[in-house]
Amino acid sequence: MLWTDIYDIVDELIEKHSEIDPEKILFVDLRNLVLSLESFSDDPNKSNEKILEAIQSTWIEEKD
Repeated sequence: MLWTDIYDIVDELIEKHSEIDPEKILFVDLRNLVLSLESFSDDPNKSNEKILEAIQSTWIEEKD
């Protein structure tokens, strides 16, 4: 998975971290969660606030 695979990332986050409230997660913690996903293989330095915001907002939408 790459940073641009927002829906795939969110699906895995929901599956592996259902206990986390995506509305309260810090971007630093979100980035670390994404980097810890087994299928994630993109360059860690390619993340930015815009990408993390997209992941967070999609996670909030999908969780509801």
